[in-house]
Amino acid sequence: MRAGVLLFGHACCQVALVSANVVYLSQGRLGWAFVTGVAISYLWFHNARSATQSRIPGADMIYALGAGCGTIAGSWLSKLV
Repeated sequence: MRAGVLLFGHACCQVALVSANVVYLSQGRLGWAFVTGVAISYLWFHNARSATQSRIPGADMIYALGAGCGTIAGSWLSKLV
């Protein structure tokens, strides 16, 4: 259960940053785009290993649902900053 929650959270954070980055780039907010770009790369480096080695049943769907939630969260949060 804990591993599934962590996997969901990793996907959510990763895609939230990507979503926010797209908003910042489209608005020409290069400072925030740089910050989110660095965070994306940092998380991606650690996330890629854990996602591909997961032995959790339904890990692909857990990751996908986290990514979907991250899309909405990143888009929403980028408008607050």
